[in-house]
Amino acid sequence: MTNESPPNSPTTRSFSLSIGQLTFGSFMLVLAVIIITSAASVIAIRHIDATFAELQRLQSVGDLAEDIDRRMNELRLAARDFVTDPGTQSVQVGEAATSLSEVLKKTRLELAPEQQDMIDGVTERLSTYRSGIERISALINRRAEMIVALPPLRDAFDAAIAASPDPVIASTLSQTQSRIASALLAHNPSAAEAAAQTMRTMTIPDPKLRMAVAGYAEAIIGISIRERQISDIDKEVLGTEGRLIQRVTELLREVSARRGHILSRDFARTLTEAKWQSIVLGTAGVLIGLFAALLVVRRTVRPLASIATSIRAVAGGGQNTAIPATDLDNEIGDIARAAEVFRQTLVDADAAREAAVRALAEQRLAEESYRKLFEASVDGIYVTTPGGALLNANPALARMMGYATPQDLIGGIGDIAETIYVHREARAKYERLMQRYGIVREFEYQVRARDGTVLWLSDSATAVRNEAGEIVRYEGTVRDITDQKRAEDAIAEGRRLLQMVIDTVPAVINVKDKRLQYVLMNRYMAGIFGIEPQDAIGRTTQDLMSRYGAAKTDENDKRVLAGGRELGFYEEEYKDSSGNMRQWLVNKLPILDTSGEIENIVTVALDIGDRKRVEFEMSKAKDSAEAALRNLRETQNSLIEAEKLAALGRLVAGVAHEVNNPVGISLTVASALERKTAMFTAEVARGELRRSSLTDFLETSRDASSQLVANLNRAAELIQSFKQVAADRNYSDQRSFDLGDLTEQVVMSLRPGLRKHNLTLNVDCQPNLTMNSYPGPYGQVLTNLFLNAVAHAFPDGKPGTVDIQVRESGTDNVEILFSDNGIGMSLDVRRRAFDPFFTTRRDQGGTGLGLHIVYSIVTNRLGGRLDLDSEPGGGTRIRMILPRTAPLEQAAE
Repeated sequence: MTNESPPNSPTTRSFSLSIGQLTFGSFMLVLAVIIITSAASVIAIRHIDATFAELQRLQSVGDLAEDIDRRMNELRLAARDFVTDPGTQSVQVGEAATSLSEVLKKTRLELAPEQQDMIDGVTERLSTYRSGIERISALINRRAEMIVALPPLRDAFDAAIAASPDPVIASTLSQTQSRIASALLAHNPSAAEAAAQTMRTMTIPDPKLRMAVAGYAEAIIGISIRERQISDIDKEVLGTEGRLIQRVTELLREVSARRGHILSRDFARTLTEAKWQSIVLGTAGVLIGLFAALLVVRRTVRPLASIATSIRAVAGGGQNTAIPATDLDNEIGDIARAAEVFRQTLVDADAAREAAVRALAEQRLAEESYRKLFEASVDGIYVTTPGGALLNANPALARMMGYATPQDLIGGIGDIAETIYVHREARAKYERLMQRYGIVREFEYQVRARDGTVLWLSDSATAVRNEAGEIVRYEGTVRDITDQKRAEDAIAEGRRLLQMVIDTVPAVINVKDKRLQYVLMNRYMAGIFGIEPQDAIGRTTQDLMSRYGAAKTDENDKRVLAGGRELGFYEEEYKDSSGNMRQWLVNKLPILDTSGEIENIVTVALDIGDRKRVEFEMSKAKDSAEAALRNLRETQNSLIEAEKLAALGRLVAGVAHEVNNPVGISLTVASALERKTAMFTAEVARGELRRSSLTDFLETSRDASSQLVANLNRAAELIQSFKQVAADRNYSDQRSFDLGDLTEQVVMSLRPGLRKHNLTLNVDCQPNLTMNSYPGPYGQVLTNLFLNAVAHAFPDGKPGTVDIQVRESGTDNVEILFSDNGIGMSLDVRRRAFDPFFTTRRDQGGTGLGLHIVYSIVTNRLGGRLDLDSEPGGGTRIRMILPRTAPLEQAAE
């Protein structure tokens, strides 16, 4: 291109109207004249039409006024007929009022605004008139109801007068009733009401007559009041409003007449003004049109002809031909300057051709560089159509998809959405992003290679559009991220497995970073905070606990960060999301990175709330159990002592009873001997002693002495046996004794109770069975077994047998069999027979300690064992094996 300035670039331009301005201005002048003329004509015509219409309307106003007057007269006549005879004219009143309302509405639409107020007044009067008709109608209906109810009252009135015992009152009431009837016939409600009032104020002694008179008078007064109200409304509303409506129609006629004269004069004046206005405006329009035509020819046609001549010269080869009118600032100037640009373009064409040759060479060099980059790129590069056809691909993409060359790749696939993409919805999402944004970055999806292998690709592409804005192709690059995805999946799977594992642990497990924010939390702990595990990530303990008003410090975590080592197990407590205080056994330890720095903090906590509660409950239970055990032992010892004393008491009672027999016999014999001796002494003193008396006295003394010796020996034996048993029971030291003798002594103390219970006690003891044991406890065992058999084996005083057998069992033991032929025991009773406080006779005072004491003495004090065998109805058999030498360790009794 040359460096010369173009000739069509002057610094200033002369002002000139454009072609459009000239044409538009001329047209607007002519149009303005036409519009003004038309507007004036339209205004005049509208004024004439309005005046003529007003005249026509005024002409019809008179007719409407006459119509209103006629309708009003019809309404008044119908109303008058309704008041005088309501039964037959009610429909006519409604029709007349409706007809008048329609006429008023039509009239109002045809009147001027100042006349519409008159019609509104008539409408208001008509509304009042109709309201009065409605009130009269309601009063007439009420009056009709009262008239219907009057005959029964009058009959009751007449019957009461006929039955009245006072002829004066009856006559007065009859006369008053006649005045009422005359007033009603004469339509004089006031007179009827006055007569009824007089009747009601009369003094009538008879209550039945007084009631009938009051009812009749009240009915007459009510009818009279309704009649008077109807008359008042007829006068005040119907008559007055009718006259006012009549006056309004007369005023309407007068106003219409005056308005008609005024409009006639306006109509004549408007016609004259319209004629001269049309002549003046038409002449002005013709002159303005001629001026506009001359101006357009001079300003547009001549300059355009000069420019056309210059353009033809330039087209013929005269590139130096000057273009006129380039200084005009309008469309003609624009055409001239465009012609000048065309001329200058021809001058610059050669320079542009040389520049194009140089640009073509540079473009070829750039294409060569792009081709090398395209083929050498390690990322796949592609060009596809929106329909899914692959247009171009580089070797890296071909190798990635399992093809030898890009041509094989392009020829080996059709629609990439069908053959390449594993999921078609991924292609659809790709196309939606391209359509919306025209670009995608790092878009990941799965593809299927030639051998069927599924690959993960990361795609970054751009949409190329044509001039119409439509997408014609996609250009992008892809990277194979399959290994990266596999690693991410492995990490995610490992994290998922880790989360699943820690979620199954019934303990608090979490991991925090150095900012003390959670990076991992199991579901057990998340449940304590009332949150999902994933929602806790990135938040601190204070953030989670402040949600429900609890608090907890991070001092222990800070100690781990400061010390770099685990804290060891310690206890702490805090509230969970439910407001419950929880106790925990906690340990915190650091996780170090490759450089030895603390990367995370792991916390493990076990819920020890139950253990704490159990420990507390166990402590309380232990204290309670120990106290109960002490009380039980004290009670058991007391009961055992009481049972021992009771058994000893029964033993004493039996022995006392047994001793009482020989002592009583001895006392009787001694008394008899004393009397015999006194008689014998008296005979000797009198000197009357005979040989027979002496012989009898000696025989009696010998027999008495024998009986005294025998019975006193028996009592001595019993007392000695009781003393021995009592001494053995009170003496708890170990000693040697003969088991047979000891058994006989115990049995001797038990025999007194046999006759009372109708029992037989058989004892079979092997002689010379020496034992080194405890005689007192052994006697307690036999006593308890005997008393238990008496109380339970033979109820209701049934006779029975108790057998005691004592024999040797080996060289070191003896065997004692205690049996009875009583009612026996059931399985449940047999299993619990030796349990403390178990008894089947608690209602009869049993304590349940008899056999328990036997079991305790045999197994603990005597060091033996015992077996129980019993069946219902088959008696009971207790077998005891005792060592001849009791063990040295003695259990407490």
